[in-house]
Amino acid sequence: MDSAPMTSIAPRLRLPLVSLALVLVGSPALAHTGSVAGGFLGGFAHPVFGPDHVVAMVAVGLWGAFLGAPAIWLLPVVFPLVMAFGGVVGILGVPIPAVETGIATSAVVLGLMVALAARPPLWVAAALVGVFAIFHGHAHGAELPAGADAVAYSLGFVIATGLLHLAGVAFGLTAGWPAGRIAVRTAGGAIALAGIAFLVGTR
Repeated sequence: MDSAPMTSIAPRLRLPLVSLALVLVGSPALAHTGSVAGGFLGGFAHPVFGPDHVVAMVAVGLWGAFLGAPAIWLLPVVFPLVMAFGGVVGILGVPIPAVETGIATSAVVLGLMVALAARPPLWVAAALVGVFAIFHGHAHGAELPAGADAVAYSLGFVIATGLLHLAGVAFGLTAGWPAGRIAVRTAGGAIALAGIAFLVGTR
């Protein structure tokens, strides 16, 4: 591939990289500070204001884009669907052990998948994403504000998750260029490091 595409893509990589860096330096203590409002807004805000959720959800989009079709659409569909199930479990108060550890581990593993350019069979990638989605969904559901509309709240965090996946996919598509591929794999490494920091914070 000639140098023109790489030259033109470089400026467009700056904003996503800066945005990702700002997310990663955010304090893990912000992860589950509660919703800013009940109902839809509360559900939408919960993953957006949780750095551990954000990096893992972006990683799903990055990995899907890196793997290409059909993973590019399958992984961002599997995660919210299974997460919604986990959310119901959390709303019902059914306990799942080590939820915070599972969330932090998801960032480590999914980040490494991107950083290492891992290409497992599609069903393995989907299963891995689905398992981690349960932990994220449970955390959202368990923190449903008292008196909030559970359906609207769930819709909010599912939509927010989908948007974070789309952001990851958009960035991940730059892997079609050599410079973009390096940037995407670097972002995966940064997400894995952030996950390690979250793991330390859960202990």
